[in-house]
Amino acid sequence: MKTFKTLAAYLLLLPFASCTQVSDSKEKLIESKVENLLSKMTLAEKIGQMNQISSFGNIEDMCGVIKKGEVGSILNEVDPVRVNALQRVAVEESRLGIPLLIARDVIHGFKTIFPIPLGQAATFNPAIVETGARVAAVEAASVGIRWTFAPMIDIARDPRWGRISEGCGEDTYLTSVMGVAMVKGFQGDSLSNPSSIAACPKHFVGYGAAEGGRDYNSTYIPERRLRNVYLPPFEAATKAGAATFMTSFNDNDGVPSTGNSFILKQVLRKEWGFDGFVVTDWASGKEMIAHGFAADDKEAAMKAINAGVDMEMVSYTFMNQLPTLLKEGKVKEETINEAVRNILRIKFRLGLFDQPYVDEKKPSVMYAESHLAAARQAAVESAILLKNSDQTLPLKEGVKTVAIVGPMAHAPYEQLGTWVFDGEKSHTKTPLDAIKEMYGDRLKIIYEPGLTYSRDKNISGVATAAAAAARADVVLAFVGEESILSGEAHCLADLNLQGAQSELIAALAKTGKPLVTVVMAGRPLTIGREADLSSAVLYCFHPGTMGGPALADLLFGKAVPSGKSPVTFPKMVGQIPVYYSHNNTGRPATRTETLLNDIPIEAGQTSLGCTSFYMDAGFDVLYPFGYGLSYTTFAYSNVRLSAKELKKDEVLTVTFDLENTGKYEATEVAQLYVQDKVGSVTRPVKELKRFTRITLKPGEKKTVSLELPVNELAFYNIDMMKVVEPGDFGLWVATDSQSGEEYSFKVID
Repeated sequence: MKTFKTLAAYLLLLPFASCTQVSDSKEKLIESKVENLLSKMTLAEKIGQMNQISSFGNIEDMCGVIKKGEVGSILNEVDPVRVNALQRVAVEESRLGIPLLIARDVIHGFKTIFPIPLGQAATFNPAIVETGARVAAVEAASVGIRWTFAPMIDIARDPRWGRISEGCGEDTYLTSVMGVAMVKGFQGDSLSNPSSIAACPKHFVGYGAAEGGRDYNSTYIPERRLRNVYLPPFEAATKAGAATFMTSFNDNDGVPSTGNSFILKQVLRKEWGFDGFVVTDWASGKEMIAHGFAADDKEAAMKAINAGVDMEMVSYTFMNQLPTLLKEGKVKEETINEAVRNILRIKFRLGLFDQPYVDEKKPSVMYAESHLAAARQAAVESAILLKNSDQTLPLKEGVKTVAIVGPMAHAPYEQLGTWVFDGEKSHTKTPLDAIKEMYGDRLKIIYEPGLTYSRDKNISGVATAAAAAARADVVLAFVGEESILSGEAHCLADLNLQGAQSELIAALAKTGKPLVTVVMAGRPLTIGREADLSSAVLYCFHPGTMGGPALADLLFGKAVPSGKSPVTFPKMVGQIPVYYSHNNTGRPATRTETLLNDIPIEAGQTSLGCTSFYMDAGFDVLYPFGYGLSYTTFAYSNVRLSAKELKKDEVLTVTFDLENTGKYEATEVAQLYVQDKVGSVTRPVKELKRFTRITLKPGEKKTVSLELPVNELAFYNIDMMKVVEPGDFGLWVATDSQSGEEYSFKVID
């Protein structure tokens, strides 16, 4: 499968012009059609296009408001018969025949569910992520859905936040690459293709930095950090042709995103040239009242539209308040016209005026074999091997009896993960199902779950599970989180395994049998104790429909783990927020400091070492960003830089040898990190700049090259200008963010 070494290279493959996926001539025609239609619209019809409603049971009532031109978009309608009926009213019975835009949260699959986005990011494979989005688009579009509220490309560095599951983790570059892949997958080669759906990067912007990891909470991200860390994935999505954007729920530095003209007008429109439309998140316009940013619906509507919002999701303040605001001069008609232009432009690009209906007689594409195969491969590549003592995995031929335990071993609904509205658990293949089907003819399989669900505190079944483990050659324990424990509004202050799962792992470990712990969860959990008790640990961010066969492939050696963690695993919650690309501080830890249990009685106040560290947690995290083991081993050597000194318009080529020094053919994700040693503002200790997947047979060695344009070392400096500053840089090529030998180069004027 094709992989991409650079975001720039990936973007070059995307057919777009002026932030669109249409030719100049077609674009001119679309603009002409938009202006012609806009000139015929009444004020009420214009405002109607700016109104999105959620589908409700009485189709006659919906048809009534659609006929009057009071609805521009409908979300949460997935019945193609009803979709066509509603669309028919819009096209054939409303005065101007403007088609509806049907929307749905299609986050990591429609029917065929892929790993949650955090899991997809763990593949470090944009090609497979693009495939996942394409499969989702094909299935969703087949029932009339032409707009999804994805990708979520919020940078998230706090695993307490439930929505970390929906994004690509903590890193700006990785999130940018994966976000671009999702946009391309959803939108295909042309938005007008009936199998394409409009992407909607969200949440714009900073939502993942919610204070305390508590959803909807305030953020405080200064402009420089916003531009260096949180905005780049959205800029990349814009350049990739994303059709729409969604505002976020949070207020940043006191200004809710839905009323923030700086991000919506200055950054998105003026600086990036975005010409699609912006939609609020669910009722986020009206929620500016609760924020204390607007006194009532009227002020909320005024602030949202004047800030740059084009369409309002479900809260009706535009519908109810814009006519009065226009009369009072608080909103200009041209502001309304511009919003409607943006909406109509996307409807024309989607081809809705030419092909508004879905083919109800077309054979179903749901759960196509190719879709299931792609979902299975994505799940394989998303799994992260965190531990493998004594080469416990893959399971050897000598294994005759396997004990399968744990609440996630056969949880078809839970392994699908968060934000799954249309996937069906009846199509899920669980680990228990897969292992029985694939190996039941040669293995004795003992299934004793021990606990019925992840939060189960009833330990009455733990002894039974341990007894089953004692009769087996190896124990496979499937633990983790139910899907409801992550996602929107599902935040946690405690990241330990829920319920009695820790007690279950401890009881299994006491049997003395090799214990393989498989974690399926929506976030990184603090599993240090459980990992210590386990012979091997395989971590899967909820793997989706085909998670079972994928895990069976990995456990029994048909596939080799290649996933890398897209987020740092903390040892304990008190370390959060914790991420690899932090600043150095003026007093970085030297690792010679005295830790908690070594402090002598009546120790002197300054005797421990006055540096930046935790006395109890120490210096390290549980697992660093980019971490992931394999069944084989890899050796990096002979790292060469094309030049020791480079000008700002030049390209640094980093070449190295990678050798498979183990016994299995496998794939390594090689990662390139850079540190700007001295800047006009402090710079992170490391930043990911490139990665690539390399597959090697045992004993095989390849020479690998990665290209890094020097202009990608730019950042927003003390004057808030994006520049490359001359000076010394460190560079690492390694298997994760904490490994590798440092090399150096210099940028000169």
